[in-house]
Amino acid sequence: MTALVIAEHDNATIKGATLNTVTAALACGGDVHVLVAGHNAAAAAQAAAQIAGVAKVIHADSAALAHGLAENLAAQVLALASGYSHILFPATAGGKNVSPRVAAKLDVAQISDITKVEAADTFERPIYAGNALATVQSLDATKVITVRTTGFDAAPASGGSAAVESVSAVADSGKSAYVGSEIAKSDRPELTAAKIIVSGGRAMGSSEKFNEVLTPLADKLGAALGASRAAVDAGYAPNDWQVGQTGKIVAPQLYVACGISGAIQHLAGMKDSKVIVAINKDPEAPIFSVADYGLEADLFTAVPELTQSL
Repeated sequence: MTALVIAEHDNATIKGATLNTVTAALACGGDVHVLVAGHNAAAAAQAAAQIAGVAKVIHADSAALAHGLAENLAAQVLALASGYSHILFPATAGGKNVSPRVAAKLDVAQISDITKVEAADTFERPIYAGNALATVQSLDATKVITVRTTGFDAAPASGGSAAVESVSAVADSGKSAYVGSEIAKSDRPELTAAKIIVSGGRAMGSSEKFNEVLTPLADKLGAALGASRAAVDAGYAPNDWQVGQTGKIVAPQLYVACGISGAIQHLAGMKDSKVIVAINKDPEAPIFSVADYGLEADLFTAVPELTQSL
């Protein structure tokens, strides 16, 4: 029984979500192999070989794999699939783009967003926006799994000494082509990797107030900025700041929720945070039910005072 983890990388380094996925793969039992499919990605393959617990790294290198196009990456995974009992992807935008294609081609049921491995064929996953946990058993010969990274600790990025094996890359499918990307640049930590997150809700009232009140606090804490869906829909914050079931799932050491009521959709994305601080003037706000510390106050007064006292 061997598991294959599909690494997320930038052709030079391994992204953090891969480390959590390796931990989930190790819990399935047996050896863990990591696929690094990219272009000029030898550095990423060497980084994957250093991950503790990894027995082998498979390196497929081709211009067709340079940007992780789902059609080409899925074909590369399928070319290797017969040798594995488990194929695991991080439950990120990239992983969710590729995994259903692999599961469909293998004619197996995908097991999505697992948060716990009970046994090699049995997994726990949240349903109903995280309000219930389902334990599911798969009898498929090959289990295609996406891993909710907040449910597993990251495997150590060093300490391993896996062999790197090069394999032939699949041909370009020709079904899609990389045109370009517009990448937002920020000095702040990436939202899903941040240890501290300061989030704002619809109560912020405007994008100007969002920046005026929350940015200084985030600067003091070295935090990433997040937002509720309502704040994003209202145009107060950009899309990539959205935390929640339809945004990003986060589990930082500290989550500060300012003017966020705590709709189920938002709670599903942040309730696994280690410490939750809520600032809201509505004592009945659902956010207080998950908060470790709650402050019933006007955020426009409380947040600047908090920032000043830090």
